[in-house]
Amino acid sequence: MKLDPFYLIVDSAEWIERLVPLGVKLVQLRIKDRSEPVLRQEIRRSKAACAAAACQLIINDYWKLAIDEGCDFIHLGQEDLMAADLAAIRRAGLKLGLSTHDIAELETALAARPDYVAFGPVWPTVLKEMRWTPQGVERIANWRRRVGPMPLVAIGGITAERAPLVLENGADSAAVVTDITRNPDPEACTRQWLAATAPWRSVTERPHLGSLQ
Repeated sequence: MKLDPFYLIVDSAEWIERLVPLGVKLVQLRIKDRSEPVLRQEIRRSKAACAAAACQLIINDYWKLAIDEGCDFIHLGQEDLMAADLAAIRRAGLKLGLSTHDIAELETALAARPDYVAFGPVWPTVLKEMRWTPQGVERIANWRRRVGPMPLVAIGGITAERAPLVLENGADSAAVVTDITRNPDPEACTRQWLAATAPWRSVTERPHLGSLQ
C-alpha cells in the first residue's frame, strides 16, 4: 500500500469540503466528543467530498461507525486499539492505521498487523498535551528500519517547510493539523503543502533506509 506524502487531518466535513478539492489525496476525519447522529452526518459528508475528488478518507477512532457507513480506512490510537474488535474490522475489509510514540507502543501496533503506523511527535505540537517529548527527525530512520516496508507516517509539529525533512529521513507521509487549520489562509497553506510534497508524490517506489544499511 502506498500513502500520499501529504496527510491532512481535520475535525469536520466542512474542512474536507473546503480543502480536499484543492488536490488533497489523503485526509483523516478526527472528531472528538460529538453525538452519534452528528458523527454519522459528518462521515457521510466527508465520504461524498472525498469520493468526488478521488481522495482517500480515514476515520479516526469510530471503527463501528466506519463499518456501518461503508468506510474503508480507520486510524486508532493505542487506547482505542485496546478496545477495538480487530477481527470485526478485518472482516469488514477496513484498512488500519495505528499511532505509536515509543518502542513498546510500536511492538503493540505491529502485533495488530496494521496497514501503516504513525510516529510522533517529531517536533513540539500544540494540538494536544503529550507525555512524550519531541522525538526529533533523526529517530524517523530508526522507526523506518523497525517497520520495514510498512508505510510510515510522521506527525507532530510538521510544517510545509519541514515536510521534506521527514520524507527525506524515511517517512512515507507527513501528517499535518494545526499548520493548516490555524493558518490565516488555509487554502494557501494547503497549496504550499502540495508543492512541498510533490517530488515524493511522483515516486512509485522508494528505497527504505533499512534496506540500505
